[in-house]
Amino acid sequence: MRRKIKKLIETTVNPAVASHGGKIHLVDFLNDTVYVRMSGGCQGCAASQATLRNGIRRLIVEEYPQVQDVIDVTDHSMGENPYYS
Repeated sequence: MRRKIKKLIETTVNPAVASHGGKIHLVDFLNDTVYVRMSGGCQGCAASQATLRNGIRRLIVEEYPQVQDVIDVTDHSMGENPYYS
């Protein structure tokens, strides 16, 4: 399952967030929960939680209904180049 989710993130999610200089990384898949980390323009972005809820989570759960939750483990207070300052 981890490989399938990683492929979905790489082929569908990342091309969408790349227009803002962002990237999503799969950290883990454990107990029906996906853990992701945001980097680039997504790290520290004011809209990152909307992107997580309305984009990333929606796409993953639509493709894999057994996924119960998608959790962002990003430290949004850190980062070199957030899209929004």
